[in-house]
Parts: sequence; C-alpha cells; structure tokens
Amino acid sequence: MSRRFDVVVLGAGAAGLFCAAEAGKHGRRVAVLERSERAGKKILISGGGRCNFTNVYCQPENFLSANPHFAKSALARFTPADFIALVEKHKIPYHEKTLGQLFCDQSAQGITGLLDAECRDAGVKVFLNEQVREVAKATDFVVRTDTEEFHAPVLVVATGGLSIPKMGATSFGYELARQFGLKIQLTRPALVPLVLGRQAQKQYCDLAGVSAEVLASVQNSDVQGKIEFREKMLITHRGLSGPAILQISSYWERGKAITLDLAPGREITLAVHKAKFRNRLEVIAAFQGSLPRRFAERWVELHEPAALTNAELEKFEREVHAWSVAPVDTEGYDKAEVTAGGVDTDELSSKTMESRKVPGLFFIGEVVDVTGHLGGFNFQWAWASASAAGRAT
Repeated sequence: MSRRFDVVVLGAGAAGLFCAAEAGKHGRRVAVLERSERAGKKILISGGGRCNFTNVYCQPENFLSANPHFAKSALARFTPADFIALVEKHKIPYHEKTLGQLFCDQSAQGITGLLDAECRDAGVKVFLNEQVREVAKATDFVVRTDTEEFHAPVLVVATGGLSIPKMGATSFGYELARQFGLKIQLTRPALVPLVLGRQAQKQYCDLAGVSAEVLASVQNSDVQGKIEFREKMLITHRGLSGPAILQISSYWERGKAITLDLAPGREITLAVHKAKFRNRLEVIAAFQGSLPRRFAERWVELHEPAALTNAELEKFEREVHAWSVAPVDTEGYDKAEVTAGGVDTDELSSKTMESRKVPGLFFIGEVVDVTGHLGGFNFQWAWASASAAGRAT
C-alpha cells in the first residue's frame, strides 16, 4: 500500500511527536512512523517515571557539541516558558525539584498524553510497529516498511541515539545520515555511571548505596578547560554514579582521571589542627556534615596521614579537596541516559534543522550532536529542535 503525506517523521519519541504536532498545526499532512508498539516509551521511564520535562534555567551553556553555538537559535525561539505554557494548557500538575528541574506531580504519562493530544488535534497520523526497511529519494522521499510505502517531500529523522537499547534504541538515524552523505561526530555514552578499576572497587564498592555531596571536576580537551559540577555522588557496586558523576561523565575522556572535592567549601582539619590531643577518631569526626561515617572511616583508613603533624594534616586536607579517581570505563549505553555525538551540526541549519546537502531532510533531538546536562535540558533540546523543524516543514 502506498500513502502520500506532506511530512513523514521517523520516531515517535519526544522530538518526533512534538515536531509532527507543530507541522500539523501549520496545515501539513503528517505521518509518524514508530518501530515499537507504543509511542513515547523513553518518556515514560524518564525522571523516575515523572518526566523531568524541562529546566527553567536552560541556557546554551548547558549543552555540549562540537559546535557550542549551534543550539542557540532553536533554544532562543522555543524556551522553557513556551513548553510550560503547553503543560499548563493541558492542566498537568508539576513542581520544581532542585536547580530548576521541572517534574510532573503524578506520572510521565501526563507528557505523553499532551503529545498525543497535540498530534490528534493537528490531524497527525501515528503508525506503530512500522519497521523501516529502506529510505530512498527521487522527487520525494520514499520510506518503505514491511507492509507499506510512504511518500513525502519532507522527511524528519527523530530516531534518537544509542542509549538504553532495551527501549529500542538503534543506530538507524546515523546510518540514514551517512546514506545521504552527512558526517557523524563520534558517538559515546553520556550521563552514565563510571566504572572503577578492580583495586578501587575492592576498596570502596562494598559501600554501594552511600552518597555524599561532592564537587566533581575533569579537564576536557574539547572545551579546553576544567568542567565541574557540585551535586550528589553515589557509590555503586562497580564504581560511581549520582548526579555529579553523571554530569561529569559527559566530559570524561578515557584514560583520564576525575577530581573529587569531598568537602566543597569546608576546611575539614580545622578542628583537628586546634585540638591539643590529635587522634584518628578526630580526623574521622572532622568529616561530620560532609561524608557519611562509613565513607569517612574508609577514606581515612586509605588516606591516613603518616603523622598528625601540621604538615601532614595540611597534606591530608589537600587530598580531601582533590581526590584523583581514575575510572576505567563507563557503564555503556545500557545505563546511559543519552548519547553524546551524532549528526554533525555543520551539516544542518541551526534555524531549521534541515540538511544543507539534501533539501527536505531534517534531523532533530538526540540523533543530532547536541547533548544536554542532566536536569531536563535534553527534553528542552527535543522540544526546541522539533519546533524549529516543524515550523520549517
């Protein structure tokens, strides 16, 4: 069976559905093709099932890309306030958690329901369980699935990245870009837990579940400087996780160390310096308010000063604020929240997301080399890039 539309969107995730609704509002006849049995599967598991749908403090500086300026145009023309207005229009209760992160009060189904309603009102046709076998271009784009053929002058690729393959993630979007001669920036897992070496695992990973606020930093050659995040760190059975680690993982380069300040803004040994009688228990107690006791005891055990002299205490203090940890790997795409890298932004218009080489071909969302920090920024990029493409189709 052959079907004809004005726009065909590949992928019924956040970006794909939002783009389809936007194009439909502008009078386009739109089809969305989704390979899985339901739309918005990744939305439903996001934010612990409550969907951190945007961040009120969203700025271009919250994104990494080979071209740090690329995201500015789309983000400026569709802001967090624009999406919040849509959430309020659909009467979805929400709250701010921390650092500007907005979550649904109830369930992420509020956001999938919003997208479904917007698509329905715009006359968008969503086709589920459609496995794309071939994409070709003559006068129009031709998308062939197992059972049907879709024709349209505009094709929008919103197929996501490689993260969480059990949710259906594939490399299809990158393969399609290469098919049409577009370059790809090397992909890698981002917002992902880090794995420690065997020795470090023996030393710390029996403390799995223990967390503490840290200042995590790393030197990154791409941004030519130090990147740092002050948030919670969590010890896992294989290494480190928690918001601070997930954030820094997007910038971590294999073979390099990360630096952890275990007591940001505090001088740990001040009371020990002043004490008449110094002992190991006082050193452990000095961490009170910074580290859980089990973690403090273990860290002191493994970094105990050679003597409790002023010089050794000062050395110990420096180590507390600059603990160098060398991960051996990440937990990979299975545990990564997003994929860094993707379709090279040099290949796309920053205003419309359209390919510079192939008229009518658009790439939006995670498949593009724009990756947000943790905290709702990747959803905002999905909405902004989708809005830019939807208006341009």
